[in-house]
Amino acid sequence: MPPRTALRRLLRWLGLLALAWVALSWLFVLVLRFVPPWTSAVMMERQLSAWMHGEKDFHLHHRWVPWREVSPWVPLAMVAGEDQKFPFHHGFDFDQIQDAIDAADDGRRLRGASTISQQTAKNLFLWNGRSFIRKGLEAYFTVLLEATWPKRRILEVYMNIAELGDGIYGVGAASDTYFHVPPARLGPEQAARLAAVLPSPRRFHVDRPSAYVQRRVDWIEKQMERLGGPGYLDSERPPANTGRR
Repeated sequence: MPPRTALRRLLRWLGLLALAWVALSWLFVLVLRFVPPWTSAVMMERQLSAWMHGEKDFHLHHRWVPWREVSPWVPLAMVAGEDQKFPFHHGFDFDQIQDAIDAADDGRRLRGASTISQQTAKNLFLWNGRSFIRKGLEAYFTVLLEATWPKRRILEVYMNIAELGDGIYGVGAASDTYFHVPPARLGPEQAARLAAVLPSPRRFHVDRPSAYVQRRVDWIEKQMERLGGPGYLDSERPPANTGRR
């Protein structure tokens, strides 16, 4: 077979594989718009790590809770603490990305710029770690989520798969473990405590908040009030100076 013909055939197969990947990944995302995910990539990674390291006392706790059965303070607290522009952006907060770049250029502490949409894509489909490949896939799945799911679905899945303690995933398991009440009965302070540990849920503790975590709880509660309460998630436009700390 002439080299040029072989190259064309290879390129054709690569193109077909790329199209198949796009079609199958989009179909998977479309199905999960309606079907609750029974696990996530991050949960499976943590369980595999426990098996590999012989953590015999490790138990993974996860219980899906639909939006209507969760206190409205919980999604508001997560938005207030993590991504206040969530109702209005299309998956990426370019102002926060620029701020993170500027901070890195100035030699300041590296700050996160991931939106809730990006975190949902990463937690659901990908692995922990830092690499250009993972960030590229995260961006790809973020676009798929934003194009396929309504905002409420993204936030519903996020609060059901977010790690809220070592082995504790989602608001259902966290509510059972820390507060011993159904998620529908969580109040503003309890919701803020859940959101306050999201930057590092294995280092910080919902049930034993450090002084730093308590300061975050107080700040998140003030932000929830400033945003106007749960109705903020149904807003049509963001208030002035909306952003993350």
